[in-house]
Amino acid sequence: MRVFSPCVSTQPAEPAQRPAPEAAEPSDPVSDAAPVHVTIVLPCYNEQDHVIDEVERITKAMDNSGKSYELLAVDDCSTDATLARLEEAAPRFPHMRVMAFQHNSGSGTVRRIGSQQARGDIVVWTDADMSYPNERIPDLVDLLDGDPSIDQVVGARTTEEGTHKLLRVPAKWFIRKVAERLTNSKIPDLNSGLRAFRREVSLPYLRLLPPGFSCVTTITIAFLSNQHPVHYLPIEYAKRAGKSKFHFTKDAYRYILQVLRMVMYFNPLKVLMPLALWLIGIGLLKGVFDMAVHFGYFANNTIMIFVTGLIIASLALLADLIVRSRGDV
Repeated sequence: MRVFSPCVSTQPAEPAQRPAPEAAEPSDPVSDAAPVHVTIVLPCYNEQDHVIDEVERITKAMDNSGKSYELLAVDDCSTDATLARLEEAAPRFPHMRVMAFQHNSGSGTVRRIGSQQARGDIVVWTDADMSYPNERIPDLVDLLDGDPSIDQVVGARTTEEGTHKLLRVPAKWFIRKVAERLTNSKIPDLNSGLRAFRREVSLPYLRLLPPGFSCVTTITIAFLSNQHPVHYLPIEYAKRAGKSKFHFTKDAYRYILQVLRMVMYFNPLKVLMPLALWLIGIGLLKGVFDMAVHFGYFANNTIMIFVTGLIIASLALLADLIVRSRGDV
């Protein structure tokens, strides 16, 4: 567990709730020990120019909804004035807790620890870059409240406004199709940063979250692979404010690697067995060809293909037994 000590902060080691201002609020502020219905985890890294605008937008929407909530704003050791501006604005937002990391750990780590620290029954993930319509967070929560059979609601973006658009669109389509194939599910948006889910359902999977952006892919596949229904709500998506932290080559590689890793973790037969059966089938066909051309002789590559298929099939079955012996699936 990481220590929540700030880079350059006057916050105490355990974040304390700031006193509410004298002006009346739409709903009563929550104390550190009081349970709330919704926890909104907001990763903040070098967002000084717009982080308070985002906080205002979120708190206004939640105040108007009448739902009890807390906004957990986590500064991931920003190198600008993000943390100072959050601390300065804290008295204006009695529902906000500010948490500071000692060193930069990535949005996945922020979301994992924020979800573990959450007091709400429902956890919301979003970004602080003004790209997601955070005024619609109550809509996501309403879907979970209104239908107990849904465990996660994902804001499915209807447009792509990110950087490297010409490369991102086909890459994300390919990764999404791989995930759909491996999970047997229709996935309109695999890696949306705006989502709400039931905290109790998510707890076994939080430890699997990687530190980077692919944490959103991980939580989607974890739910789908374990028969937790996911609902997709179409949302608008705006061009982000500030500089993007997304690096196309590195992060696209991590996304597809994480898709394969998660499916391997929950259902290794889906990944390994098709390859094994293809190799075994090719080996058998090649063996028939070898027998027809050179009776009684099998080429070395025929034997290698067939044996490789058998080895991968054995690994797939062994991995499946290990998965079934675990208590978290």
